[in-house]
Amino acid sequence: MSDQDINADIVDEATSSQRTGLVLPGQTLPDKVYVIPIHNRPFFPAQVLPVIVNEEPWAETLELVAKTEHHCLALFFMETPPENPRHFDPSTLPEHGTLVRVHHASREGGKLQFVAQGLSRVRIRGWLKRHRPPYLVEVDYPHSPLDPRDEVKAYGMALINAIKELLPLNPLYSEELKNYLNRFSPNDPSPLTDFAAALTTAPARELQEVLDTVPILKRMEKVLPLLRKEVEVARLQSELSAEVNRKIGQHQREFFLKEQLKLIQQELGITKDDRSADSEQFTQRLEGKVLPSQAKKRIDEELSKLSILETGSPEYAVTRNYLDWATSVPWGVYKADKLDLKHARKVLDKHHAGLDDVKNRILEFLAVGAFKGEISGSIVLLVGPPGVGKTSIGKSIAESLGRPFYRFSVGGMRDEAEIKGHRRTYIGALPGKLVQALKEVEVMNPVIMLDEIDKLGASYQGDPASALLETLDPEQNVEFLDHYLDLRLDLSKVLFVCTANTLDSIPGPLLDRMETIRLSGYITEEKHAIAKRHLWPRLLERTGVPKGRLAITDGALTSVIEGYAREAGVRQLEKQLGKIIRKAVVRLLEEPETNIKVGQKDLEHYLGLAPFRKEQLLSGVGVITGLAWTSLGGATLPIEATRIHTLNRGFKLTGQLGDVMKESAEIAYSYISSHLKRYGGDPTFFDQAFVHLHVPEGATPKDGPSAGITMASALLSLARNQVPKKGVAMTGELTLTGQVLPIGGVREKVIAARRQKIFELILPEANRGSFEELPDYLKEGLTVHFARRFSDVAKVLFD
Repeated sequence: MSDQDINADIVDEATSSQRTGLVLPGQTLPDKVYVIPIHNRPFFPAQVLPVIVNEEPWAETLELVAKTEHHCLALFFMETPPENPRHFDPSTLPEHGTLVRVHHASREGGKLQFVAQGLSRVRIRGWLKRHRPPYLVEVDYPHSPLDPRDEVKAYGMALINAIKELLPLNPLYSEELKNYLNRFSPNDPSPLTDFAAALTTAPARELQEVLDTVPILKRMEKVLPLLRKEVEVARLQSELSAEVNRKIGQHQREFFLKEQLKLIQQELGITKDDRSADSEQFTQRLEGKVLPSQAKKRIDEELSKLSILETGSPEYAVTRNYLDWATSVPWGVYKADKLDLKHARKVLDKHHAGLDDVKNRILEFLAVGAFKGEISGSIVLLVGPPGVGKTSIGKSIAESLGRPFYRFSVGGMRDEAEIKGHRRTYIGALPGKLVQALKEVEVMNPVIMLDEIDKLGASYQGDPASALLETLDPEQNVEFLDHYLDLRLDLSKVLFVCTANTLDSIPGPLLDRMETIRLSGYITEEKHAIAKRHLWPRLLERTGVPKGRLAITDGALTSVIEGYAREAGVRQLEKQLGKIIRKAVVRLLEEPETNIKVGQKDLEHYLGLAPFRKEQLLSGVGVITGLAWTSLGGATLPIEATRIHTLNRGFKLTGQLGDVMKESAEIAYSYISSHLKRYGGDPTFFDQAFVHLHVPEGATPKDGPSAGITMASALLSLARNQVPKKGVAMTGELTLTGQVLPIGGVREKVIAARRQKIFELILPEANRGSFEELPDYLKEGLTVHFARRFSDVAKVLFD
């Protein structure tokens, strides 16, 4: 059957029903209607609302509806719009939709709009046309069964009361109520329930459930909670809006009153305007300060400019910010130093265990200032591995002098403007960190710490290391120029304390301006004292554990140091002690009456298996223990040499060696090859031997001029086929003529040897002075041989 035939049947059916004359209500509803799906929310029979659909593919459907006598179609809700509206699965439509009468259809911009007047629930009985629009269906109209009248009446009153509460909260609801009352009686429960559901903003799925519920009593039971929830939401929104309006009104009232008060005070001469108040504030800041003539002249000029600028102009804000910074600098304000060496020693001993040589250097530095009467600006550079207390020593220096302390890290800094400030013509310009430090500490002679100075960066924005040259040079920083202030500042009284892990990456000109103090790693005894006096009590205090509830034995502390925290500093040691305390706190909470004492046997439970075991020193033919320096402290470095075969002469190196160590190995090979007869070996040994020299420790990069005699000794042991003397470690560089050259890092290497329980060392004769300067507790029990030539080394190792 064609679309025209189906439409003619509908028109004939409507016409024939008209010819029958008088009909009962409900009998005039059509049996066949067209269907259009909607996607926002279900449409209810009690609603009169505009509906908008796409012109394609629904234009033909609306044209056919317009030709019918009843002008009706069915709207069904679809939660998810189909990808192609011309082909969708009819089974996705819900059970019930709404029959609506179409009014005032219009077309605009590819959309069709019409006013839909809800008439009745509708249910699809069968599909007459379902493969493409226009969709035509046979329908019937479900009727609600009779429910108990009293219960329906009670629910109806509850719905009406809820609607009454909702009306004052939102004026839009009153318009919808007028439309409803024009069409229905307020006593008719079915349209009342549908109208109440339509008022809510409930989810579309819940509204469809209401539409699918035909029995009136069950429908009311579903709608009443939705309506009550809507009332609560509307009331909350109303309260929030009222609160916002109240606050806005209060702020506006305060603003107007303040403006009136300001005008009245200006008329009476009681106060001044913003410009005068700013000028007065900046002038007051300069009272009691001693300004250089150039700075005073410049600030006076800026104050004069400020007095003639309009407060709303951008130039006013720039000038005001400049004066804010310029008058915040503590011109000529100095803090008197506490030049008391006993007090300084007490402060240093209180905060630091060990480091006696460093403390003595600092006390010497303070003593010179005490003798002179003042400590003029100096630059101290503290160099050492991580975790040895460089930053805290800077704080202790400030505390012993009684000066304010300011710290900022220059690690990774790439912009020289961080040091010397931006030009104030730029948006967001600021002075450099040094001016900010002086503003915060409010004196011109603080202790300023530049942390991680070995990690300065450089980029296209500038080189901050070069910018620090003027800052840290005592001859230049008397007239340090900040780009933002454009005024000369006297930094000669500032005590600069810099920290670094290594000197290699610090530019030479910058390093030349600083007095270097080396902090080496700690030996076990020093770590034990630090843990007992500082770390353990501090961790207990942080976690709130009373001292009597948790304790650790001395033996357990030593085991933690040797088995779990062998680094040069104490940071890893603090982490391991914190781990013990955290696990102990769990047990204290589970057993409130228990007191815990951690012993050596308990460590495996708290910390797991120790990552560091007591190392067996490698020994045998061609095996020698060397000493190395790293940025993390000293370390032992075993070196092994072996003969692979005698088919041809050759020399192979492995172990991630740097260029310097490769050269040392070549020199050692050449020297031993040419002097084998002198040292009791077969002169022809290397003529036919393919030798492999290896430095273990995996893929760790190793480099430095201190392994020459160690490599030569390993090759000599191999050539003599003799095991060298056990328990000996050595360090020193070798020349082709057999001279033993001096090396660096003697303290770190001695500490590394003691950590491995090695008490016999070979050092270059040129390093005798460095060894003699070590503290007695480091030299105690050590047997040290000082070598001028390699023959001195060979005597010790091979008798």
